[in-house]
Amino acid sequence: MLAMLRTFSWQDLRHHPWRSAAAVAAVMLGVALAFAVHVINASALDEFSQAVRAVNGQPDLEVRPMQGTLPESLFGQVATHPDVARANPVLEATAMARPAEQAPGTAPTALRLLGADALLLPAMAPALMPRSWAGAARDALFAPATVYLNPAALQALGVPPEGTQPRPTLQLQTGLRTLAVQVAGTVSAPGAPLAVMDIGAAQDLLGRVGQLTRIDLQLQPGTDRSAFRQALQALPGWPAQATLAEPGDAAQRVSNLSRAYRVNLTVLALVALFTGAFLVFSVLALSVAQRGPQFALLAVLGATPRQRLALVLAESALLGVVGSLAGLALGTALASAALQLLGGDLGGGYFAGVQPRMQWSLPAALLYGSLGVAAAVAGGWWPARAAQALPPAQTLKGLGSASGRAGRGWVGMVLIAASALLAALPTIFGIPLAAYVAIGLLLVGGIALLPWGVAWLLQRLQPLAARHPLTLLALERARRMRGTAAIAVGGVVASLSLAVALTVMVASFRGSVIQWLDAVLPSPLYVRSALQAAGGDAALLPPGFAEAVARLPGVDKVSPLRTSPLQLSAARPALTVLSRPLGTDPAQVLPLTGPALPVPAGQIGVYVSEAVVDLYGVRPGQAWPELSKAFMPVALDTPPQAATFFIAGVWRDYVRQTGAITLDNAAYQRLTGDTRISDLALWPAEGVDMAALQSRIRSAAQQASAAAPAASNGSGAANHSVDGNPPLVEFVSAQSIRERSLQIFDRSFAVTYWLQAVAIGIGLFGVAASFSAQVLARRKEFGLLAHLGLTRRQILAVVAGEGAAWTGIGAIAGVLLGLAVSVVLVHVVNPQSFHWTMEMNIPATRLWALCAAVVVSGTVTAWLAGRAAAGRDAVMAVKEDW
Repeated sequence: MLAMLRTFSWQDLRHHPWRSAAAVAAVMLGVALAFAVHVINASALDEFSQAVRAVNGQPDLEVRPMQGTLPESLFGQVATHPDVARANPVLEATAMARPAEQAPGTAPTALRLLGADALLLPAMAPALMPRSWAGAARDALFAPATVYLNPAALQALGVPPEGTQPRPTLQLQTGLRTLAVQVAGTVSAPGAPLAVMDIGAAQDLLGRVGQLTRIDLQLQPGTDRSAFRQALQALPGWPAQATLAEPGDAAQRVSNLSRAYRVNLTVLALVALFTGAFLVFSVLALSVAQRGPQFALLAVLGATPRQRLALVLAESALLGVVGSLAGLALGTALASAALQLLGGDLGGGYFAGVQPRMQWSLPAALLYGSLGVAAAVAGGWWPARAAQALPPAQTLKGLGSASGRAGRGWVGMVLIAASALLAALPTIFGIPLAAYVAIGLLLVGGIALLPWGVAWLLQRLQPLAARHPLTLLALERARRMRGTAAIAVGGVVASLSLAVALTVMVASFRGSVIQWLDAVLPSPLYVRSALQAAGGDAALLPPGFAEAVARLPGVDKVSPLRTSPLQLSAARPALTVLSRPLGTDPAQVLPLTGPALPVPAGQIGVYVSEAVVDLYGVRPGQAWPELSKAFMPVALDTPPQAATFFIAGVWRDYVRQTGAITLDNAAYQRLTGDTRISDLALWPAEGVDMAALQSRIRSAAQQASAAAPAASNGSGAANHSVDGNPPLVEFVSAQSIRERSLQIFDRSFAVTYWLQAVAIGIGLFGVAASFSAQVLARRKEFGLLAHLGLTRRQILAVVAGEGAAWTGIGAIAGVLLGLAVSVVLVHVVNPQSFHWTMEMNIPATRLWALCAAVVVSGTVTAWLAGRAAAGRDAVMAVKEDW
C-alpha cells in the first residue's frame, strides 16, 4: 500500500496540487477552529479556577447568604462550634480605584476589596497573607484605611511592587462616595485586581459594621461534612437564608454556566469540518473519475476491488492527517493570539477580565486531530466505493459506469423519523446532545432522500419536455444517471442547508432581541452610576436619589430599578432579582410569554424568566417556598417573618442566562429595607433642555454624595466627589443601548456569517469538481452527439441546462432541509442551551439571494466544465472504439 501511495497516488498529487490543497485547507480550518475554541476556554477556566482557589483559600466549607449579607453575630455561634477548627469572617466589596495623584480624567481600575482576619490568613488563605513593605509600622496590617495589593492591582494602578515613600494613596469610589486608602504592601494572589485589608478596618471604611459576606470554615480532622451541615442548620435561630457551600462550587458553577456556550461554539466550528468532508468527497470523486483508466489498468494487473478501496481511503486519510496537523498548529496559534488580545472571553462574558496562560492538552489535540481524519475518511468513502466497483473493461474503453440507481428512499425516511424522535428528548448533562445528533441525522437523511426525490420530480417533468429534444435529452440523461447527479449536488444541499439554517436562526434571534429591547427599554433616557465596571454595591445609587430626581423641573416621570444577586442553590449560578414598579398590569413593563395570573391576597407576586422555569422546575400558579427562605431576616434576634411568593407569570429575558426574578419594588423594599437603586428610567418633559436637565441631575448626585453618612475610617476619607474626578452618574439613551446591544449581537454571531460563506464556497467547489468528473467520463458521449449533428453550442446548452436543473433542485432541497434544521435550532437547541425561546423569522430576501447565487454559480460551473469536454478531443475520442 505504501508503494502504491508513493507511485500511483503521488503522481496525481504532483499534477493537481491545488485541488488536494483545497481539501487539506477545509479539514485544517475545521480542526483549527474547534481546537482553538477548546484551548481558549480550557485556559480561561483553569485560570479562573486558580484565582478562585487563591482568593477563597483552603476552607472546608463556606457559609454564605442567599442574598444580602450575614450578621456578624452568626460568626460567634459558628466559630465556637466544637467541630470547627478555624473560622474566618470575610467582607467583600467592589470599587473603582485610582492613585490620588493621578491626572483627572484618567480611567479608573475596577478593584475587588476583601476584608478578612489577618491572623487566620496564613493557615486558611496563604495567597492573601499581606506582606508589608520595608519601613511600614508593625501594626500596619490592622491600621484603618490600609490595603495590600496583588500583582494585577499593582500593575493596573501603576504602583511599584517595592513601594514608594511616601506610601501611595488610592481613591476608592463606591456608590456616590470617594474613600481614601493607603497602600502598605502586597499579596501574592493571582487573578483580577484585588486589595486585602483587615476585616474590622474594612467594615469601618465601608460603613458596614456588623455585616459579613461569608464565613470560611476549617473543620476538625475526621469531621463528617454532611453530619456537620445538618447539625449547623439545626442550631437554634440559624438563619433560613444562610447556605453552606463547598469551596470548589464557584468554579464548578462557572464551568456549568459556560458549558452550553462552549459546546455551541465547538459545534459551530465543526460545521466547517462537516462541509470539509464534502470537499474531500468532491476532490476524490474528481480524482477517481480522471484516473478511471489507471484504476482499471491496476485491476487488470491484479489489484483487487478491496485494494482499490483501501488505496482511495488511504489517500483520504492522508489528506485528513495533513489537514489535522496543520489545523492543530493553526488552532494553537489562533488560541495564543486570542488569549493575548482578547483574554479568555469569546463573547459570552463568562471569563471577562481573565488573562490566562495557554493550557495545551495532548489528549485534546489527539481528539480533534482524530475528528479531522475521520471527516476526511468519511468524505472519501463514496469515491473509494466507486473505485472498488469500477468495471475494468468498460472503463478502459472510456464508457465509464452506468450506475443510475436512485438509492433507497426508506433509509432517508428512517433517519428523518429518528431525527424527529431525538429532537424531542431532553438535555444530557445540561447539553442538547440529542438535538445535535438529530440535526446530523436530518442532514444525512435529507441527502439520502435526494436521489429518490429527484426521480419523482423528473418523472413528472418528462411529459413537459417531450417536444423539446435538447431538454428531453438532458432530462432523460438525468433520469438514467440520477444517482450520480444527486451525489454531485449533495455538497450543495449540505452546505446550503447549513447556511439557510444559520441564517434563519440568527435572523430569528436578532428579531426577537429587537422586540425584547423595545419591551424592556420603555423610557428614552436612563441614569445610572458611573461605576458600572465595578459592579456590586459600588454601582448602586443611594436611597432617596430617585425621589430627588423626580422632583426636579423638566422631569415628567421616573421608574427606579434595582438588581441584586440571589444564591438559592450552591450548585447553580446566582439568580438575579429585579425590583421595579409593576403597576396594575405587569404585561405593560415585562415581555411576558403568557397572561399574568391574579395574585392571591396576602401573597407577593413574582414573575420569573424562562431560565428559572427550566432550572428550578417552577411553574406559574405555584408558590415558591425556597424563595421565601431567601427573604427571611438574617439577624438571630429577629423572629422570622414569612413571605409567601406566588409565581404570577413567565417573561422572556435574553441577558441573564442563569435566571431572573422580577417583583414590585415596594415589596422588595419592605422585605429587605434596602432602598438603593441600580438604574433610573427617566421620561423628560416635552421640550425640556436635555443638557440643562442632565446638569441638574448631576448636581442632585453631588448633593446625595455629600449627604451620605461618613465612614469612620480614621484616614480622612472623603464621602463626596472630588473636583476633577469623573461625574458620579452617567446618562444613556434607549437608542444607544439598542444600538450597542445589536452591535454586540452582530459581533458575537460574526463567526456564523463566516461559516456560511465557507459552507457555500465548499459546496460550489464540490459542484465544480463533481461536474468536471462527470463530463470527463462523458467525453465519448459528447463526441457521439457531435457526430449525430449537435453543434458545440447545443452540447454546452445541454450541459448548462443539466447544471441549472441540478443546482436548482439542490437549492430547493437545501432550503427545505435548512428550514427543517432551523426549526430544531430555534425551538430545541437554543431553549435547551440557554433557556430562552424566540419567534421564528424567515428572511425570505436573503434566502432567495442565496438560492440565486447557488443556481447561477452551478450553471456557470457546469458550462465551463462542459467546454473542456465538448471540443475536438471529444470527437476524436469516439475513434477509440473503432
